[in-house]
Amino acid sequence: MRFGVIGSGSWATALAKVLTDNDHSINWWVRQESAIRHIMARHHNPQYLHSVYFDTALLMLSNKASEVVAASDVIVMAVPSAYADETLEGLDRKAFQGKKVLSAIKGILPKQNLLLNDYLAKEFDFNIAGYFTVMGPCHAEEVAAEKLSYLTFSGQDETAVQEMASHFSTEYLNTVTNQDVYGVQYAAILKNIYALGAGIAHGLEYGDNFLSVLIANCADEMAGFLQKAGIRHIEVGTHGAGQDPVSNRKSANYAASVYLGDLLVTCYSLFSRNRTFGNMIGKGYSVKTAQLEMNMVAEGYNASKCIYLINKEIGADMPIAGLIYRILWENVKAADGFKQIEPYLV
Repeated sequence: MRFGVIGSGSWATALAKVLTDNDHSINWWVRQESAIRHIMARHHNPQYLHSVYFDTALLMLSNKASEVVAASDVIVMAVPSAYADETLEGLDRKAFQGKKVLSAIKGILPKQNLLLNDYLAKEFDFNIAGYFTVMGPCHAEEVAAEKLSYLTFSGQDETAVQEMASHFSTEYLNTVTNQDVYGVQYAAILKNIYALGAGIAHGLEYGDNFLSVLIANCADEMAGFLQKAGIRHIEVGTHGAGQDPVSNRKSANYAASVYLGDLLVTCYSLFSRNRTFGNMIGKGYSVKTAQLEMNMVAEGYNASKCIYLINKEIGADMPIAGLIYRILWENVKAADGFKQIEPYLV
């Protein structure tokens, strides 16, 4: 099985490391020709995760996505959601026929307001049976340092998703599998929005006591949205019938690492770009200035608008996500907005 990695940021670089650590030769789309030359000459990404060194004999690098897709059996999508459609633009409508797609994108494509699988179905006639996701509380920096982390792989077919996960299992990565394709994607999108809110609260100098209550309410709000969206197995302590006969793991639920764990690490970790972005907003930076200060994309910014629009149809009670949307997109002052939300937290 030949893997192709689309993306050259920190998470794409971390996933390329995992695959090559498992002796996979990979096709790797790197946008800048200068970065390709650097990787081949110096064996590391010049912009992200400098400590990760690659055996270049395992790399086929290209700045043409069409070449990487054509040469690969599994395409790992690891670009920011805002650039996914642009990256795939110009590919033949049948480019993904007979292939599998593994999405590492924790966001909604903002131009179409679609999850990646729905975009691929619309533009490339791609069947969701060949679509998988890799989510969970897993910062690229800790993968680079080989600190033990957990990744959750989701796909419609249980056997196929377990086989996909096996290619990423290492001594420093444990893998979990489920069939919750839509749930894990929405949870990953929502946690980025809430991490922005946690960052804003930190920038406004709220303390840990307030932050713990805020995040607990975010978790409850997330569960309410997922339930309204038709996602099941998200009640704390409820795991459905039985457990996996091979791994002996319980079925996925709201309290699993891919839901609650990812929310917690993104809200608290100093590696979190969404928390960092929110912290700047809380300290008084404009959205534009905060974007210019960061060298990485904060997925929660576009996601806040996307979820706001989606929730017009779903109708979940989302005062926290709604507040974050208004601060980022409607120029509500952060301090005033959080004063308004304080009485709603329980």
